[in-house]
Amino acid sequence: MKTNKLFKLHSVNDFNKTALNIFRFQATNNLVYQKFLSLLNTDISSIKNINEIPFLPIQFFKSHTVISSTKPIEEVFLSSGTTGVTQSKHFVTDLSIYETSFNKGFEFFYGSIENFTVLALLPSYLERDGSSLIYMVNDLIKKSKKPKSGFYLNNLDKLWKNLVELDQKGEKILLIGVSFALLDLVEKFNFNLKNTIVIETGGMKGRRKELIREELHEILCKGFGVEKIHSEYGMTELLSQAYSKGNGIFECPPWMKILTRDTEDALTILPEGKSGGINVIDLANINSCSFIATQDLGKTYTNGTFEVLGRFDNSDIRGCNLLVLK
Repeated sequence: MKTNKLFKLHSVNDFNKTALNIFRFQATNNLVYQKFLSLLNTDISSIKNINEIPFLPIQFFKSHTVISSTKPIEEVFLSSGTTGVTQSKHFVTDLSIYETSFNKGFEFFYGSIENFTVLALLPSYLERDGSSLIYMVNDLIKKSKKPKSGFYLNNLDKLWKNLVELDQKGEKILLIGVSFALLDLVEKFNFNLKNTIVIETGGMKGRRKELIREELHEILCKGFGVEKIHSEYGMTELLSQAYSKGNGIFECPPWMKILTRDTEDALTILPEGKSGGINVIDLANINSCSFIATQDLGKTYTNGTFEVLGRFDNSDIRGCNLLVLK
């Protein structure tokens, strides 16, 4: 399928039509998804609405090669995982699609990356190989073309110095960091930032006690002296990201959409305002699978925004017993 139109969708109708075309393409060309649909006795030709599309449980990325392309694999992105836990693997055959997705996605929400100095505090991701987040942020750092843009692994003193200096000069700054590292930073230094957007990427990664979003953002707002903390919602298995500009309400770029499913019946899509399992439609994921049932719990709203409420307690998604594919 042609990918140049994925990032030029102008209406809900455009999105739905493209999503159904990609569904039919992946149902035919993705062997794992094809078998999953077969076990569900899905009549592909009968699917006329995106709410009827079966979503592939995200666990398949831990046990199978989920791919819809015959092109050579250019990169394998790996999920972060504790010792003994199987990592998800996302086999990417066209990195240019990923680059287009995250660059256009960032621009959709924040404007040109060249307007920002990008300061990245992502130690847990830098300390391992195969992070799609590091790939994205590294590209944003390069495209910012600012001399102070870069990664700050554990050098909080240097980060503090540059952050305060740039902010006081009136430079527009993007500070993107994993939650536990941002907490480390505000515990060591006090800030009163005026020109900085702070984006947390979530996760304590076993470094700290997990905090609810409201508590985390309250601490970070006070520590950085800002009114709101922004958030990024992405994952190894996706090629697109949603962003929140505060209050935990996320918005998707035009080629991405969130649905929620019944936690007891994985094939039933819930109406807006009802809490359920988060299903992601990521049209940029055309060479893998664009229809993924995550282990996150959330709620969607009529304006297309959504909220992440937590994760499933159990390791498997309830309502789907088709997780063993040979």
